Amino acid sequence: MSAGPGVLLTDLYQLTMLHAYVRRGMGETAVFELFVRTLPPARGFLLAAGLEQALDYLSTLRFTAEDLAWVAREGRFDRAFVDYLARLRFTGDVHAMPEGTVFFADEPILRVTAPLPEAQLVESRLLNLLHFQTLVASKAARAVLAAPGKLLVDFGMRRAHGAEAARLAARASYLAGLAGSATVLANLHFGIPVYGTMAHSFVQAHDDEAEAFAHFAADDPEHAVLLLDTYDTEEAAAKVVALAREGVAVRGVRLDSGDLAEHARRVRRILDAGGLREVTIFASGNLDEDALRDLVASGAPIDGFGLGTRLVTSADAPYLDCAYKLVEYAGRPRRKRSEGKASWPGRKQVWRRHGDDGRMCGDVLALEDDAQAGTALLVPVMRAGRRLGLSPSLAASRAHAAAELGRLPEVLRRLEPGAAYPATVAPALRALAAALDGR
Repeated sequence: MSAGPGVLLTDLYQLTMLHAYVRRGMGETAVFELFVRTLPPARGFLLAAGLEQALDYLSTLRFTAEDLAWVAREGRFDRAFVDYLARLRFTGDVHAMPEGTVFFADEPILRVTAPLPEAQLVESRLLNLLHFQTLVASKAARAVLAAPGKLLVDFGMRRAHGAEAARLAARASYLAGLAGSATVLANLHFGIPVYGTMAHSFVQAHDDEAEAFAHFAADDPEHAVLLLDTYDTEEAAAKVVALAREGVAVRGVRLDSGDLAEHARRVRRILDAGGLREVTIFASGNLDEDALRDLVASGAPIDGFGLGTRLVTSADAPYLDCAYKLVEYAGRPRRKRSEGKASWPGRKQVWRRHGDDGRMCGDVLALEDDAQAGTALLVPVMRAGRRLGLSPSLAASRAHAAAELGRLPEVLRRLEPGAAYPATVAPALRALAAALDGR
């Protein structure tokens, strides 16, 4: 499946730099690494996602006739450059952290090794793909940790920033541990389970609320989840009990407004008194991990939650300080020293140690050939422009993410503000940076 709309979804300066590289014969091997400089204040860790779409983009990269026609008529590029672009394919190597891997600031989640023009051109789209899914997956992972054992569903499509965002948010949140999505296309494209209830408009379209419930349940008895708060939540719960006594099948009810915990307690009492102990209560309405944690801690009898706007926009931390930086060119390490944006030079690896209990206990960022204790997180996924074997299935990546979250130190699992993790930089890498600075 194509990862996106085409190679011209990029920044203009990628093409102007490419033009200059090609004209001057600057085609030696370059190494770029993609990482997050600093974690947002509310994040103790991040969860890597989006690699599948990134690899799909690289393996299918090419300029179409329409793309080439635009470049030719734009006015700033010569004919030889257009001809070069017509032949261009990605021929490089890629190392990456598997999707679902926990990572921290300054740790590269992807490394591209390719001729300089190729490695440069792909920067913008790689950042675009990996940043968004990592952002949403990291937010979703926090919800999973805040509400263990609860059914969590992505409800965010209508507030997502466009069609691609809606589709990829469903994928990223499922990878991170949500049970599924309300977005139908997520099932068609990724096999993600889909969930749905009903809208207030369905109830309003009927003259009688109970009749609306009865019609909905009759037409989909295996999945009938009835929305209670169009008018009066508790009265609606009583109507559900009455309908059930008449033989109407009801699987669950949904709450979407007001004091969810208090409404859930009242509705649970009404349902239980009516013999509907198996009917589940599902809640939605501007929820995030903080709201989930409070609802769970309060003992609210809610079985599942729909996560919408705050999930797909990562509302409390709507962006990551992502970067894709040149760390080596023509066999020499390179280092950016910009104030507040300095980067570590050379090809690097992230090594992770685990304690006797299996929990993560420390990471080391080191040069690729400076082996450290622990497990190397960056693995080869593409060589000479071709994928190395089959990509893990989404189910396998989801299982990896669950295992990673299970290995988090308890302070990170509890989502405590300001929780820190020991991620350090190896002495040899520091020494290389100092040597480059001294030149």
